[in-house]
Amino acid sequence: MDKKATDKNGILTIGELAGVSRTRLTTLKYYTELGILPFSQDGERLTRKYKEEEALKRLEEIKRLKEKRLTIKEIIEHFTNTKTVNNND
Repeated sequence: MDKKATDKNGILTIGELAGVSRTRLTTLKYYTELGILPFSQDGERLTRKYKEEEALKRLEEIKRLKEKRLTIKEIIEHFTNTKTVNNND
């Protein structure tokens, strides 16, 4: 993945994230809709914004899990379990 500095305090739109991560826009939308790629929405248009460092780390982790042959359901469960563990700390 390209590590490219942004001018917006590390906040990217989905299109910018697609370019930086070299991931298809449709894939990013899919991961977002599944809830495994965190984002925030703000402004009148409710544009999805992604924290560059967090999103790139998450995409790397998804890629690693896919390389281990986990199904998308197992990947969702992985992040759900990780989130539950982190919230209980």
